[in-house]
Amino acid sequence: MITRLALASLTRRRGRTALTIAGVAVATAMLLDMVMLGSGMRESFRGFIEQQGFQLRLTPRGTMPFDSEATVGGAQALVARIAEDPDVVAVAPVLGAKLFTPRADSVVPAFLLGIDPAVQGDYVLAEGRDIAASDEMVVNGAWLAATGVRLGDTIRVASGYDAQLRRFSGERSVRVVGRGRFLMLAGGETVAALPIATVQGMGGEDLRDRLSVVLVATRPGAEVEVVGRRIEASDARVSALSTEAALRFVDERLSYFRQLAFILASVSLITGFLLVTTLVTVSVNERIGEIAVMRAIGVARERIVFQVMLEGLVLSGIGAVLGLGLGIVTAKWLNGILSAFPGLPAAFDFFLFEPSAAVRSLGLIILCGIGAGLWPAWRATTLSIAQTLREEAVA
Repeated sequence: MITRLALASLTRRRGRTALTIAGVAVATAMLLDMVMLGSGMRESFRGFIEQQGFQLRLTPRGTMPFDSEATVGGAQALVARIAEDPDVVAVAPVLGAKLFTPRADSVVPAFLLGIDPAVQGDYVLAEGRDIAASDEMVVNGAWLAATGVRLGDTIRVASGYDAQLRRFSGERSVRVVGRGRFLMLAGGETVAALPIATVQGMGGEDLRDRLSVVLVATRPGAEVEVVGRRIEASDARVSALSTEAALRFVDERLSYFRQLAFILASVSLITGFLLVTTLVTVSVNERIGEIAVMRAIGVARERIVFQVMLEGLVLSGIGAVLGLGLGIVTAKWLNGILSAFPGLPAAFDFFLFEPSAAVRSLGLIILCGIGAGLWPAWRATTLSIAQTLREEAVA
């Protein structure tokens, strides 16, 4: 009976009920998006760092990976020395350089990675096959689109280009064997990868036996920070950046987004609460005489309170479910806009859907709906029955 009365009350003013549910859905969508934004960036960054499978990154001292053209000499000796550490299980040297691809009437520039194909962690192969020879190259989709080259083609590339003289240097014939998704580089950036020895040879004396980054994988259970300090102590030219240190660095840089997400999530939660509270309060005030009659014929006060709270629960529950779908759609749309920002890694997501985040958002909205009906219901049931009936009769 109580359930039927609650549903009848909501369907009595269908337009008002529909508008309230729509408002709760929008508030839920914003709450979910802000929760996803608050944790999504950090977890997304952790995800594509851990996808590489390396816990340490060594860079020229005082720099971040590829934030400058700084390199370290003595690459072979450095890699050999790191590999001797008992806590190290894999070492992947990486050299960053430039690549120029001549076309009929233009030159296509690209960022070139020199890698060790056996232990690389810079890309995930999406099509074709991996590098198996010194003259084989893996590229990304943007490079293929810019050059018009297809997998299997053999072309001429160069490591240097003088625009005034239209002269290439460090030229070499290579075969494009695979298309990869490069994890740490921007989605629209043209990127290619060759064996590091090939890149060093193309660069001449400037790049001979040099590297830009060393990726280090440690054995399970090893103290990554300790291994990093040990490597730094053995070579003062490099700085060690662990995954956890990188996450702390990102946390500092993204603190503004988390604060903004918290503020907007709080606003959306309060908005949803006020919407449901307003509707339930208006509905109770319209039925104050009906509530007095129910009490007069012996309906328990707790049952009346439960009926009103059930109305708030239904409003918030339906709105929260609709808001969940709306939040996922808007998060995907906003993520597409923000991910197109220049310089961001292609694998980076601002909004990351997590079931726990959705459950928290739905739970908070539903609790607000239940709480929204508590005060107006209790107030209505504490009014004098006789006075309320008299006032209603006079009205």
